[in-house]
Amino acid sequence: MSNFTIHTVETAPEASKALAEKSLKTNGMLPNLHAIMAEAPGLLEGYQVLHKLFMESSFNAEELTVVWQTFNVEHECGYCVPAHTGIAHMMKVDPVLTEALRERQVMPTEKLQVLRDTALAMTRSRGNLTKQQMAAFFAAGYTQRQMLEIVLGLAQKVMSNYTNHLAETPIDKPFQKFSWK
Repeated sequence: MSNFTIHTVETAPEASKALAEKSLKTNGMLPNLHAIMAEAPGLLEGYQVLHKLFMESSFNAEELTVVWQTFNVEHECGYCVPAHTGIAHMMKVDPVLTEALRERQVMPTEKLQVLRDTALAMTRSRGNLTKQQMAAFFAAGYTQRQMLEIVLGLAQKVMSNYTNHLAETPIDKPFQKFSWK
């Protein structure tokens, strides 16, 4: 068990109170991830901004889920995989897709498989994709913008995945039924 503080809106550092309140209003609860990030106001704010920007990217709900879960699974984040499984259900993403991602199985379409392969290669190679990997991504119908948006999603997931590793963040009650190892 970690010694990291899981803040409430009331116990959050002053610079994080408005951010914690925003999270509470947006999510109907203060997720444990946000409650821990509140200790470092810049981290919580940066995470919230990146999340908003990635949600507003050119990816649809399935593609957002593929990118998020590819990173969550690769980084072995026991908090984010269940959380994003629940989020995918809320976004009406087919549970077949979410299970395939959780279990590192083949994607239901070739285009989503290319997206997953590219995201995985991006994180494993630290952004040093081969010409063949880039060509496959573009041949699948994705754009330069979307390749760069994968970087945005990765930045968001590094913030959450690494925080959860350090803090051993407990899974929020609504997502416990989606537990993953």
